[in-house]
Amino acid sequence: MRKLIDYLKGLAAKLVTLRDTPHAIAGGVAIGVFIGFTPLFGVKTLLSLGVAYLLRCNPIAAVIAVSLHDVAIPIWPVILRMEYDIGFWVLSNPHHFPPKMEMHHIHAGEMLRWTTFFKVGLPLLIGSLFFAAPAALLFYFVLLAILKARNSRK
Repeated sequence: MRKLIDYLKGLAAKLVTLRDTPHAIAGGVAIGVFIGFTPLFGVKTLLSLGVAYLLRCNPIAAVIAVSLHDVAIPIWPVILRMEYDIGFWVLSNPHHFPPKMEMHHIHAGEMLRWTTFFKVGLPLLIGSLFFAAPAALLFYFVLLAILKARNSRK
């Protein structure tokens, strides 16, 4: 547990010592947090770099923030299930939650089909937005206030 706290303190120290405007750093963190909640495993870092560059935010802050989601690896199955449930509910008409998940009827070949994206990936992506947007806004405004207070003390 001590190593985890030291790791998080190190990342926070890197964030506050970045040489950029408070808006750019807070924006980069918000982008990283937002993309970190999406189920786009494997492209999150590149996506956060690209979006931070396009929106003129700090790309290093975006990469640091997107890497923070690695700390939550033990609870990712729970988060992904909640994202899927919410996404399924939003996409279903009339709205209802998905049936209980049973793994005995799923074959490996089914996972590689394009249609699986619409059954699983799309609800996951839609549901992740309900976690990503509030978290990104919260991180943006909290970090912006911290960085502005830190700059005013200097």
